Amino acid sequence: MSTRAAFEIAGQTVAPGSRQTVSLEIGRLYTHTHLELVAEVIHGRREGPVLLVCAAIHGDELNGVEICRQLMKRKGLERLRGTLIIVPVVNIFGFLHRSRYLPDRRDLNRCFPGSERGSMGARFAHSFVSEVLHKCSHVIDLHTGAVHRSNLPQVRANLDDPVVLKMAESFGAPLMLNAALRDGSLRGCADEAGIPLILYEAGEALRFNDYAIKAGLSGVINVMRALEMLPAVRRKTRPLSEIARSSGWVRAEVDGTCRFLARLGLRVKAGEQLAAIASPFSPQEHPVIAPWSGIIIGRNNIPLVNEGDALFHIARFETLGEAERSVEAFYENLGETEDTFDQTETSSEE
Repeated sequence: MSTRAAFEIAGQTVAPGSRQTVSLEIGRLYTHTHLELVAEVIHGRREGPVLLVCAAIHGDELNGVEICRQLMKRKGLERLRGTLIIVPVVNIFGFLHRSRYLPDRRDLNRCFPGSERGSMGARFAHSFVSEVLHKCSHVIDLHTGAVHRSNLPQVRANLDDPVVLKMAESFGAPLMLNAALRDGSLRGCADEAGIPLILYEAGEALRFNDYAIKAGLSGVINVMRALEMLPAVRRKTRPLSEIARSSGWVRAEVDGTCRFLARLGLRVKAGEQLAAIASPFSPQEHPVIAPWSGIIIGRNNIPLVNEGDALFHIARFETLGEAERSVEAFYENLGETEDTFDQTETSSEE
């Protein structure tokens, strides 16, 4: 019989060796309809980390929701060491309205750590931090690009923190971006609390992307294995993720319709043409030129652009050729990888 203590969250108790769906009331609509934050908690029989996997802090970012759903149905969780908290939809307000934002147009990911007496977003953030985040030892936050923008699968994190770096490397995305912390973000809040967090970005808002979902699910499982929450497996060596220390957006210099010539994941050189912008009433075209060399990790998908619109997000790497090979190997391996998560595995743990 397990001697591990039960897990307390949101006023509810989860016994060791069990799983439970828990709910936390986070507010009401003006119709007095109650809205709840729903979490699946799997509390293993043996001691280990407490990992939070959450998605849809921006309510229209759906790939992470599906990653969480697929993670919840895995039989391999029966062998879990530690505790896994899965929150498929953090921003239930935005999710209901297919929107990035809360009803008052606030970005929930700029409201942390929140307060008990602030705006709806501040109160929501405060509840999430006090009742969920502070229960955790590690976090994986799942995101996509914004509406009409696609992101190459990537991990963003404070890679100067050795624990965060290990999580990011374990995840196995082709690229890692050493991203600055933003005020009010969950990542910044976790950093202040000393909780290592990595952020996975892939795909586009309001769209499912099979590659992004498969890579994200695999990445979460990889991190759980690295944290020894799940038994290790023997697998062929996968290419190392490459680290980008800086990145920037290439913006439209004129208005018009844009013909995109460069795709996500493409290695580009400074001076190379990425797109062409033209007035719908003129045969003239204005080229969009790469101002520096790097890998395209984000791209606008809508051809109607105004001057100043962000078109291409290009990350800079010290070894650009290695970064290109990392992207290529990632897609090759993703198509070939067999899912071993539910297989019976030999482990030295028992």
